[in-house]
Amino acid sequence: MEATKKNHRYTEWLNAEEMHDTSKRWMSELKFTRDEQLFLNDLVKSYTLELIDSPIFDESKKIVDTILYEEEKVVSLMKKVQAHENLLEIMVNNIDELEKEKAYTKTHWELATELQQYMVDYQRIKTRLFKLLSKVMKKQKQKRLLN
Repeated sequence: MEATKKNHRYTEWLNAEEMHDTSKRWMSELKFTRDEQLFLNDLVKSYTLELIDSPIFDESKKIVDTILYEEEKVVSLMKKVQAHENLLEIMVNNIDELEKEKAYTKTHWELATELQQYMVDYQRIKTRLFKLLSKVMKKQKQKRLLN
């Protein structure tokens, strides 16, 4: 909990240029994640028959459903970051709008927290998918060796 307070205080000290750079980095990471999700979709499609095999069907269904949820979430986050970036003018318009500037800074901090949590969750599900696919590939390789 104390770390959260420290992050919030740190964000309050960021200037407009630093928040702009951070927003650009976020968007870049989200675009990369979106591209990565397209790759994962192709990977799942390639191993669909193996993933619907009854012993691992339940696990694979949960993972694929979660990945689909994460795909929707990344698009939502991209829209939020873009909207946040569009409002950056509040910070640089040379008009003292303290309440709006404070709200912008608070939103920046909330977005940072949300994106950090998203990336943790996404990495977790991606790891689960790779472990499952690794198991499927090993099983497939064993079958080929036996034939």
